[in-house]
Amino acid sequence: MRSYNPDLTPPWKKSAPVPEIPAEHDLVVEEVATGFCGAVIRCEAGTVTLEDRFGKHRVFPLEPRGFLLEGKVVTLVRPASGGPVRPARTASGSIAVPGARARVARAGRIYVEGRHDAELVERVWGDDLRIEGVVVEYLEGVDDLPAIVAEFAPGPDARLGVLVDHLVPGSKESRIAAQVTSPDVLVVGHPYIDVWEAVKPSSLGIPAWPAVPRGQDWKTGVCRALGWPSDNTGAVWQAILKRVTSYKDLEPELLGRVEELIDFVTAP
Repeated sequence: MRSYNPDLTPPWKKSAPVPEIPAEHDLVVEEVATGFCGAVIRCEAGTVTLEDRFGKHRVFPLEPRGFLLEGKVVTLVRPASGGPVRPARTASGSIAVPGARARVARAGRIYVEGRHDAELVERVWGDDLRIEGVVVEYLEGVDDLPAIVAEFAPGPDARLGVLVDHLVPGSKESRIAAQVTSPDVLVVGHPYIDVWEAVKPSSLGIPAWPAVPRGQDWKTGVCRALGWPSDNTGAVWQAILKRVTSYKDLEPELLGRVEELIDFVTAP
């Protein structure tokens, strides 16, 4: 007796198999049919709930080939109960240390030019900095940097890292940075006119940061172009800051510079 395969679908019409991925909490996927992209917040029998970056929730069935993960088609499945738990991470992407106490402050310091810059660094790297014992100081203006460096008296056991705005060749900032840079002082900067630009437009639901004509206040010009309140840029910044939940919301040009400063200050 011959045995026959009951599947009569021609081989060339069969879909290639796709991986089955457990719908674990915080896994970011895109639903194929609607394009809705969000993080998994709940997975129940037959359904998964996603939350997008604006806090909107959608429930989808756990259908085969129903989602995209990093651009590739996958089938989401309900996670096995009691399975291994992925380690929690800080906003900067580092593995979190539950219950860890802040380390005694190091002699080294990081100075950050601009109040908004300092608030952004705290939001993303605050947990890491406390564990490492790194204190971040607010630098009101780059013109004050030479005096701060002289008073701080940096050395091999007390390194000084500095983050400044718009550090581009030929600028005033670059000339001052060259004056104070030494084996124990590292000055880095991002290329943006204002640190607002270091937040990815996609995280704010805008297509791009608008161009602002020379001679016009950048923040005011941006707010007017985007229809945001231009008479209270401080409140606008707080709204922007709330949209930043992790390093994924920031541009690489800022991420790399802050990580560089942390490594410099904490190096043995």
